[in-house]
Amino acid sequence: MTTARRPEHQVGQHQAAQHQAAQHRTERDRTDQDHRAGLSRRQLLGASAALGGAAWLLRGTVGPDDAEASTPVPPGLPAGTELYQRVYQNWSGEIRTDQLWTCAPRTPEEVPTLADWAHANGWRLRAQGRRHGWSPLTVAAGTPEAARVLLLDTGRHLTAIAADSPGTVRVQTGATMEDLLAHLATRGLGLTAVPAPGELTVGGVLAVGGHGTAVPAAGETRPDGHGYGSLSNQVTRLTAVVHDPATGRYTLRTFDRAEADSAAFLVHLGRAFVTEVVLRAGADRPLRCVSRLDIPASELFARPGAAGRPRTFADFVERDGRAEAIWFAYTDYPWLKTWSVTPNRPFAARTVAEPYNYPFSDSIPEPVARLAGELVAGTWGSAPLFGQLQYLIAKVALTGDITDVLLSGGLLRDLLSGELLTHLLADGLRSDLWGPSRTLLQYVRPTTLRVTANGYAVLARRADLQWVVSEFTAHYRQLLAEYQARGEFPVNGAVEIRVTGLDDPAWCGVPGARPPLLSALRPRPDRPEWDTAVWLDVLSLPGTPGLHRFCRDLEQYLLRTFDGTRAGLRVEWSKGWAYTADAAWADPDVLGRVIPAGHREGGGPGWDEAVAVLDRHDPYRVFGNAFLDGLLSG
Repeated sequence: MTTARRPEHQVGQHQAAQHQAAQHRTERDRTDQDHRAGLSRRQLLGASAALGGAAWLLRGTVGPDDAEASTPVPPGLPAGTELYQRVYQNWSGEIRTDQLWTCAPRTPEEVPTLADWAHANGWRLRAQGRRHGWSPLTVAAGTPEAARVLLLDTGRHLTAIAADSPGTVRVQTGATMEDLLAHLATRGLGLTAVPAPGELTVGGVLAVGGHGTAVPAAGETRPDGHGYGSLSNQVTRLTAVVHDPATGRYTLRTFDRAEADSAAFLVHLGRAFVTEVVLRAGADRPLRCVSRLDIPASELFARPGAAGRPRTFADFVERDGRAEAIWFAYTDYPWLKTWSVTPNRPFAARTVAEPYNYPFSDSIPEPVARLAGELVAGTWGSAPLFGQLQYLIAKVALTGDITDVLLSGGLLRDLLSGELLTHLLADGLRSDLWGPSRTLLQYVRPTTLRVTANGYAVLARRADLQWVVSEFTAHYRQLLAEYQARGEFPVNGAVEIRVTGLDDPAWCGVPGARPPLLSALRPRPDRPEWDTAVWLDVLSLPGTPGLHRFCRDLEQYLLRTFDGTRAGLRVEWSKGWAYTADAAWADPDVLGRVIPAGHREGGGPGWDEAVAVLDRHDPYRVFGNAFLDGLLSG
């Protein structure tokens, strides 16, 4: 008999959400009294949509016996299915559905049974983790409650992590990256590069080819077990739910990395259900992370060969191998972070023992919340002030330098009150940190500002890294200025730039392994000199007027510039792409021609093989949705 109850963790998270809501109410009441800021209750309510916290995960959770259950229980579900209805809402809030039926499989063996049920009853199954993504790979916005879609919540039970061998770990796909890295740390192991948010599920990261930022530094030799590409490329073995033509039923099947078909499952975009993987790791290497905000964008992103031997982004990548630039909109000095392998603590560095070491970024300062509220409420012209505020808060918190604050005037100086400065300085400087790799690789909590983002990977020679960065940033600055001249402010977040190596299958240590077929980091057989990927993202608050048009203009420029001659462009699956003037994931030419072509160019296995393998192992497309049906149509 189908059971229905609210899982215990949901009760706890619900209480946490209530507590956070009470805090938000207190903050709103206090802010309403601040006549100088002039921010209304309605505006700050708008800002709360951009703030992080537990509440976004639990919107609309009800059991099937609840009075609010809006549709009949799916008929004939396997006995013991833990069922409830819940609104699906993604990280940025742009994808939101009606209440959809959701269940939490207790074991991997339950998933094939559910797949058989779905096939027999005309339903589709969608794996969901922490919903920290932007693109409609799980479900599309506005999916109605009557849709025959059953969400499978992997994060409730499919979370086991255990040693598989001295250099590998066996992990179920509902486990979080934070828990995975913590487990590895207890064994003296680590990974070279991972996504910055720790609350992502392993399955979600693998589905989209999640990555961090790392290439070999000058003179660096890759240690055994480590790699410089996506997490997917670290997989040595995986277990997926596939259709068995001999029995006509779905079953669990384990694929060794040497098996050809495994390459389609390593990055599958949600077109498959992987229950467990074995990942390779290496001896952990302590890192030193240095932040600086003293290099102007004109120098950091200068064109190759610029006069004066500027301090360029490529210089820092060459020296340390790991770098990220965060460039707040309408500001001149990016926040540059570099990580270097450093076995012993430098005298000047602050030791850290846990991740998330930028509290000013993870817990939104009240002035940032105020301005976010004003932006969401329609005061989009405040975007330059918003960018400057974020930059100044980062500079004070990281370096303790308040010179720019003292020199600022008007509302900006007003927002940076003495109380805020005291709090930022009291927290301690964080421009030079040292510790185990996981403490510095994971630095984004769910409580950070919720923004939308586009995303692209530019494949190029490492020698062309600075050219790629300079071309992109110059056009971004020009485009932003053109919009501003028309009184439009489509961007109010930051540009983020990272660099990784490509997915060399030899790094997984399995003879005969192939690269993930749908990874943005799959090497081009015809361009072996392209050994580097530059990741480009532009962040902004959801709903910003003109954002889609701006992203369309930028995307078309990137396609023209990185057209396969000197460099090639692929989309970052988890982010925004295929823009029209009004929407993301909507341009038929990008969806139907550009994206498949980007994975076909150069010959060798790629797009068509991946689609064929996924279709063969799930011929009824139980694990799919309408968007993927169109994207992966062949």
